[in-house]
Amino acid sequence: MENTRFVNKGIVKKDAKALLSGRPVYTDDIAPSGCLVVKLLRSPHAHAWIEDISTAAALKVPGIEAVFTYKDVPEKRYTQAGQTFPEPSPDDRLILDQHIRYNGDPVAIIAGRDENCVSQAMKRIKVKYKVLEPLLDFTKAIDNPIIIHPEDNYVVKSDIGNDVKRNICASQCRGNGDIDKVLSECDHIIDQTYHIKAVSQAMMEVFCAFTSIDIYGRIKVISSTQIPFHARRIIARGLNIPKSKVRVVKPRIGGGFGAKQTAVMEIYPAFVTYKTGKPAKLVFTREECFIQGSPRHEMQVHVRLGADKNGKIRGIDLSTLSNTGAFGEHGPTTVDLSGTKSLSLYRMEAFRFKTEVVYTNVLSAGAYRGYGATQGLFAVESAVNELAHKLDIDPIKLREMNMVREGDLLTNYFGEVTNSCNLDKCVAKVKEMIRWDEKYPYVKIGPHTVRSVGMAMAMQGSGIGGVDVGSVQLKLNDDGFYTLMIGCSDMGTGCDTILAQMAADGLGCEFDDIIVRGVDTDQSPYDSGSYASSTTYVTGMAVVKACESMRKRICEEAAAIMGLKANEVEFDGETISENDNPEHNMPLSDLITSLQAGNGHIIEVTESHTSPVSPPPFMAGAAEIEVDLETGKITPINYVAAVDCGTVINTNLARIQAEGGLVQGLGMTLYEDMQYTKAGKMKNRNFMSYKIPTRLDMGNIKVEFESSYEETGPFGAKSIGEIVINTPAPAIADAVYNATGLRFRTLPITAEQVLMGLLDKEEA
Repeated sequence: MENTRFVNKGIVKKDAKALLSGRPVYTDDIAPSGCLVVKLLRSPHAHAWIEDISTAAALKVPGIEAVFTYKDVPEKRYTQAGQTFPEPSPDDRLILDQHIRYNGDPVAIIAGRDENCVSQAMKRIKVKYKVLEPLLDFTKAIDNPIIIHPEDNYVVKSDIGNDVKRNICASQCRGNGDIDKVLSECDHIIDQTYHIKAVSQAMMEVFCAFTSIDIYGRIKVISSTQIPFHARRIIARGLNIPKSKVRVVKPRIGGGFGAKQTAVMEIYPAFVTYKTGKPAKLVFTREECFIQGSPRHEMQVHVRLGADKNGKIRGIDLSTLSNTGAFGEHGPTTVDLSGTKSLSLYRMEAFRFKTEVVYTNVLSAGAYRGYGATQGLFAVESAVNELAHKLDIDPIKLREMNMVREGDLLTNYFGEVTNSCNLDKCVAKVKEMIRWDEKYPYVKIGPHTVRSVGMAMAMQGSGIGGVDVGSVQLKLNDDGFYTLMIGCSDMGTGCDTILAQMAADGLGCEFDDIIVRGVDTDQSPYDSGSYASSTTYVTGMAVVKACESMRKRICEEAAAIMGLKANEVEFDGETISENDNPEHNMPLSDLITSLQAGNGHIIEVTESHTSPVSPPPFMAGAAEIEVDLETGKITPINYVAAVDCGTVINTNLARIQAEGGLVQGLGMTLYEDMQYTKAGKMKNRNFMSYKIPTRLDMGNIKVEFESSYEETGPFGAKSIGEIVINTPAPAIADAVYNATGLRFRTLPITAEQVLMGLLDKEEA
């Protein structure tokens, strides 16, 4: 980058020393002693009705402050999904409900002086259930006699194609051209269904929050959340009180990956504080993070892809069935990305995109990095790989024939054009990095061992066009340093750092002269939150605007003192000088002294930004795996990726983002699988039984950048946070096919499945 000192550099994170030295920065670290300990009694049934609940014995336990049941909470349905209002997700839950909808659904809230007394009290609560038959198979949910939400006070705030009596949370159908006619004319059709199961975000910091009443009688919530402003709205609606009565503060977050875009548990300690007036704290166990978290939506994606005899893709008919679980958080929105971010990778004559989101009696799903695009891209990229094999065309060559390029109108992306796109360069870079021509499709390296490769492409978005808002406040302090107040949540990704890099370059000051203040809904400017890959692109542009406004204000104030007009001076970050007479100048320090002496105004600026477009980042990835044909074991050897995220703001943090996302994608492809018993109880609810990849399971990962320049982004930047998880699943699945001849369309792909497939193949 030209004319930048900090942007496009590997600047160390603002809070690196505090984190490395183990400073108490996380929510549970800073909770005061003396908080009431809050725990939740949970249903052992997946579907039930509470006929009677007795808390008398529990209340007699010494140290117990309160026990609350469905009889005590407001009859006000709300949603825990954190998205810009009006929230598309239906208001379909109560704080506690008489109707139990999944195994683990909270039945009672217990608050006491310590964990021991609360645990004792929990055992003394007597609940009589009427056990109902659960609906666990989401492919059988529509028009099932078991209705998950029969209540009359269910609320839908916008047209999402909802039909709750049919267990449909949301539905839609859109397209362009006559897809049926186009497919009927195609020489080759790939007609397959792909199944992507629910997986957990598995962030290291569990869900946690503590609450209190401030001196003005308001509820103060300290929470590890990605969505402070939305959390305020959610808590206020759930408690049926004005938003002005709630304040949310976000400390350092120990990982989120979308899990904390849902206000999973803040309402419970807030309710305790609201009812008792006393501070309260709830920290989920790891088991609770699994059974009441917000995992990725399980989806079944049906693809009909048509091409001519040369491999030119003419049309795709995509149909997605999504399992939102017991409640509709993020149900109407995640499913849309399964088509917008997959179909738009390719140029074609016609498409159709149909979705249905259904209720079942399992844990409510939510946001997870990739947010629906991950599921859709596994299906479409796998179908493209299948087409390549059917036509005996190299998968890279097939993509080069069909991929979207700069200047193209995106197929299913709200009429947007790719004004910045280096996808072709990403594919070429990945081909070179993996040494594709030497290794494709496989190389035999032993009597029973082969190494094979597979590849895939992806795109995502940069915020939600026309919806997401980013805001910052910039204040000039004495000694010439600046305070940057932000409303977005740094969840470990380093947004505090990258926004400070932009501000330092925008103001011409030193990086350490930018002091970043995190989120407090009473003090911070409004920001939609950290999700949808929005922070760098949306909030970053708010920083750029704020720097421009600050420079303008500095010039105006200095010019007035110097006896000049504002357009007659310029500011270089240290000194304000007359354009035609540089010797006539005023150091910034002198200006501040003058302002503080009352000769002007204290300089603060606040700027917001929203973008009508959401320019997509692009990516290509290739996997090299080793398969033991005697055991079916799959060992990742190499994963290479090339990313076009526009200008890279912080090279170190961007690379770490990419590497982390690739490991998560590898995990959902080979290891992770949320499983339930026939009664609807989650089987794997800890890290002993729910497997995530360790450093020993990753193989070697290498990431490069093929930067385009996005005119609408800060310093030419687009997003990077989500796209990086999307290529491993289709790439590894195709590598497995190249090694074994077995096509797996359901994730995860395990050694047992490979071995059984090989044995069946031998017998056949």
